[in-house]
Amino acid sequence: MKAIQITHSQELNIIDLEKPQAPGRGEILLKLHYVGFCGSDINTFMGRNTMALNPVIPGHEVGAVIEAVGEEVPSGLKPGMVVTCNPYTNCGKCASCRNQRVNACEHNETLGVQRNGAMKEYIVLPWEKVIPAGSLTPKVTALVEPMSVGFHAVSRAQVTDIDVVMVIGCGMVGMGAIVRAALRGATVIAADIDDEKLALAKKMGAAYSVNTIKEDVHQRLQELTGGFGPDVVIEAVGSVPTYQMAINEVAFTGRVACIGYAKSEVSLQTKYFVQKELDIRGSRNAMPSDFRAVIHYLETNDCPTDELITKVIKPEEALDTMRWWSENPGKVFRILVNFAD
Repeated sequence: MKAIQITHSQELNIIDLEKPQAPGRGEILLKLHYVGFCGSDINTFMGRNTMALNPVIPGHEVGAVIEAVGEEVPSGLKPGMVVTCNPYTNCGKCASCRNQRVNACEHNETLGVQRNGAMKEYIVLPWEKVIPAGSLTPKVTALVEPMSVGFHAVSRAQVTDIDVVMVIGCGMVGMGAIVRAALRGATVIAADIDDEKLALAKKMGAAYSVNTIKEDVHQRLQELTGGFGPDVVIEAVGSVPTYQMAINEVAFTGRVACIGYAKSEVSLQTKYFVQKELDIRGSRNAMPSDFRAVIHYLETNDCPTDELITKVIKPEEALDTMRWWSENPGKVFRILVNFAD
């Protein structure tokens, strides 16, 4: 079977692997239809992802169909069902697992990063990691995982209907945060440097948008919030300026949820931590409930999914596509690889 493999030197190859045999006890064999390239994959390709194996088969954003099930798999999981997967592991022993926050397991190994992923024709997974996608198509199902990361950040920030929420970064994860915050009744302000992304953010539920290059961000936020600043800021970029913006602009006694990994150290005005009495919270991966919430949203709302998919490519086009993406980093939501045809 075909698989895509990346090394940390801007090399990508199509390799041939043996197709998995019949699934064992408690396992499910999935036929991959669509698998998304994400930000961690382009960082791996560019040699910037120090957490990834080298070489590695990428892929953890999955739209698949159950091919076969092994013994002792629950009867609700049947061949032919459209599914996605929870791509994270948890050890069951660390502090995070002990506190039932398995998404933040100290020893997590995400598919396509710390272990080989799903960018291939077939994969075998434990049934516990397989999530039914209801009426969604495999193509739309491949969008569930990145949106679930944004949904989880909104939960971490404890967003309610009386909050004004600024989401910095309108990529796929940021879009998930915008959707979830809007679903909770919050007033959402989308912030990005790209007007096309900001326009789409409004379709996804943002009430307002701020172009952080073209506008005076502080003045604009003061106008939109009556001089208070946003109650919640969700950082979904991972850069020095956006982390500083989050701390500087959040309201007194506000909450900041941090998703992005900054590539360098960030200098912050720590006096704001105390003066504003801020709650600063990390947000990592997603919980199974976040996956279910995204699936429910996509099933019951008119989400412009076609606009969230930048390209659909064949495996053989992956190298040229990754080179193009590395030269046009701001123009990509999701690139899906089609393994079904």
